[in-house]
Amino acid sequence: MKNIAILSAFVIMLFLFSAITPAFSQHNQQFARSYGFSVGAQTGFVYGQAGEYVYPTNTLADLLSELLWDMKPVFYWGIALDFGLIDFMEKPGFFASLSFKSGIAGDSGKMEDRDWKSILNTDLTNYSEHINRTREFFWLDAAAGASIPVRHYFYIKPFLSFSWMRFAFTARDGFYQYATEVIKGIYLPIEDAPKTPVQGEVVKYEQDWIILAPGFKIGMDFLSFISVDLSFQISPFAFCIARDDHLITQTVFLDYTGWGLFLEPRVNLTFKWDSFSISLEAAYRFISKTTGYTHMRESPWHSYVLSANASGASLSIFDARLIARLRF
Repeated sequence: MKNIAILSAFVIMLFLFSAITPAFSQHNQQFARSYGFSVGAQTGFVYGQAGEYVYPTNTLADLLSELLWDMKPVFYWGIALDFGLIDFMEKPGFFASLSFKSGIAGDSGKMEDRDWKSILNTDLTNYSEHINRTREFFWLDAAAGASIPVRHYFYIKPFLSFSWMRFAFTARDGFYQYATEVIKGIYLPIEDAPKTPVQGEVVKYEQDWIILAPGFKIGMDFLSFISVDLSFQISPFAFCIARDDHLITQTVFLDYTGWGLFLEPRVNLTFKWDSFSISLEAAYRFISKTTGYTHMRESPWHSYVLSANASGASLSIFDARLIARLRF
């Protein structure tokens, strides 16, 4: 599935920029003067959490299990490609953009695992906490749309975007605290249970996100060398394929979930000097809990079976980045 996601991402990328290439083959000097192509280097960080959920079937709490994986923070580097009008206030036009980020592996906070297994109440029954390491971080955004000036005061950009994100984590060391089960489904208070230390790797988790979303951007130029724009995206088309490996028990869960609500406000401040520019950008990316099904394998000697419990995933991260661009 990882290879399929990567292939899909680059197919979208090729589609967007193949639509631009024929325009340059035309000997239209006015077009060449109006449009420009830029290449940029970017660096930044994200700060937030990825969520993993199991929904209950015969217990009373809203969730049976919740695992929260920190990215606090994860630093990244990447490239950014843009095509569009050099002056968005000149006339209506079109644009396309592509951004790729690759995270730097390292410890990024903690992983917390909570269970609510009681059939009598909604009290917490299991808790564990471990060091979280972000092993993989890949993020591809592609967008295309129109740019429309409004009376030379500001411009608007309706667009459609595609996003692919891959995160892989490993939880290690830490401790667990499990309430005593006196009768099946009935537990003593978790406060009475001891905290037991754990050494070594405990759980590995991977998320692959695919998002399709419409968006809207509004921008304005100041003093000919400063521009500010605000954008917002919202969509129900957020899908996640996840894999959860419990290393001690050798249990594997494959989750196929979707229809999370995707939201992303973004603000960008750009300083321009001829063909060179520097942008400072901040965004908040939120995806609500998805819902789907799980295939479970109890050990390497068993086959995958469909789990009775539904599964889900979520994402909540703040993204800050610096981009240096050169326009051609």
